[in-house]
Amino acid sequence: MRQRPAPVRPAPGPPGSPVARAVRALRGMPNPRLTGLGSGLFCAAVMTLLGFLDELLFGASLTVYGVLFVPVSLLTALWVRRGDLLTAPVVVPIAFAVGLVPVAESGDGLGGRLMGLVTALATEAGWLYGGTLVAGAAVIVRRIRLVRRRAAARNRTST
Repeated sequence: MRQRPAPVRPAPGPPGSPVARAVRALRGMPNPRLTGLGSGLFCAAVMTLLGFLDELLFGASLTVYGVLFVPVSLLTALWVRRGDLLTAPVVVPIAFAVGLVPVAESGDGLGGRLMGLVTALATEAGWLYGGTLVAGAAVIVRRIRLVRRRAAARNRTST
């Protein structure tokens, strides 16, 4: 099934306004569409990379890791394709846990590493819930817009 290109909409506000310039700049940005699996891999890879960078630059600060998780969650929810929208709020918390491995405190052996991971998940639950909520809200907004667009297209063809 071929998709038609989206109609070009004028930017809101006067042509030279800061809002219009920002909207034009955002429309010029790449707009990838990831599958459900691709969005999970993207989010997990980015969070793992950010976990290692956090450990290297900030000494494994869980707060920095949590703050970085929120925009990655939003990007994942915005870049997942329409058919896989509901996967974004599922893969985001999994990616949080995967990327937390290099940042979490580690003790001796596998048990110490696992205990550090569980402790980090418990202490950083606010960031985990916040990022998941951001992803869920973005998915809901995208889904509502998709349903409205389909209904409008149905109404246009039936009249």
